[in-house]
Amino acid sequence: MKALQIIKYGEIKDSLSINEIEKPSLKPNDILVKVKAASINPIDYKMVEGKLKDMISLNLPTTIGFDLSGVVMEKGADVNKFEIGDEVYSRVPQEQMGTIAEFVSVNSDLVAKKPKNSSFEEAAGLPLVGLTAIQALESVGIKENDRILIHGGSGGVGSFAVQYAKAKGAIVYTTTSSKNVDWVEALGADRVIDYKTEDYKEVVNNLDIVFDTLGDDYTFDAFDLIKEGGKVTTIAGPPDPQTAKQMGMKDYKLPEKLAKLIEKKSAVYKLTWMQPDAEQLNKISRMVEDGDIKPIVDLIYSFENGIDAYLYLATGRAKGKVIITMS
Repeated sequence: MKALQIIKYGEIKDSLSINEIEKPSLKPNDILVKVKAASINPIDYKMVEGKLKDMISLNLPTTIGFDLSGVVMEKGADVNKFEIGDEVYSRVPQEQMGTIAEFVSVNSDLVAKKPKNSSFEEAAGLPLVGLTAIQALESVGIKENDRILIHGGSGGVGSFAVQYAKAKGAIVYTTTSSKNVDWVEALGADRVIDYKTEDYKEVVNNLDIVFDTLGDDYTFDAFDLIKEGGKVTTIAGPPDPQTAKQMGMKDYKLPEKLAKLIEKKSAVYKLTWMQPDAEQLNKISRMVEDGDIKPIVDLIYSFENGIDAYLYLATGRAKGKVIITMS
């Protein structure tokens, strides 16, 4: 079968290749999925570029990708939650990475039936961003009437987070560029801040939560915007001690600057290191079917043009998800 693989670390165009590989075998609790579509994520090309070598060890060549949607073709002896022909989706764990391929073997405990009202392409774009947003927002207990700033409302995680926060009854502020203001407003945000013409730090204050999707100074500046006892949840800032332990970082200490900011505001600070979760995927399916979440797809590329898909994603101009279709 064919798969898109990382063959070396370096530039995207030189480091990815479509190769012929063996069809995967099944363990007793696995299902074999014929992949219909896979979404791509920034973590993918950061791995290609070698930026995550210290955290994620790869045995090259290796197939790329974490998100998929497709059809169950075979199942292991212990699988009883799925039947041949079921339409499913998943975010696979690191050890089963490799979703941009004709067939993928996945632990059935990490798979859910895709939303009935979504195409395979739409469903493929949901797992990583949906799980990331839900886990980040639930880690700080988002609730009705919370005032929250979500950075990057037009990105994959941001666009899902805006919709999820509104479904929870929060009052949502978000940032985006001028060209994306109208469609981010259509996602339900109460106030869209055009960072090209406005300083978000002059628009919002006394917030319950800041969702930092950008890192660097945005992480530290978040503490100026929250109220006393407010919360900063991040997917791009330094780890908190609990998450650092989860990531295998021994003898970790918060950066001094961050520790002082947390103490000054008596704040809660949490980095989310997203984990696959079938129960949460089922929740996403229900929300999509009920109309609370709309999958956001920017562009769809054929498998043969998968490298071009990654080159486009790396420009940072995607609105929502970039999808590779396998059929």
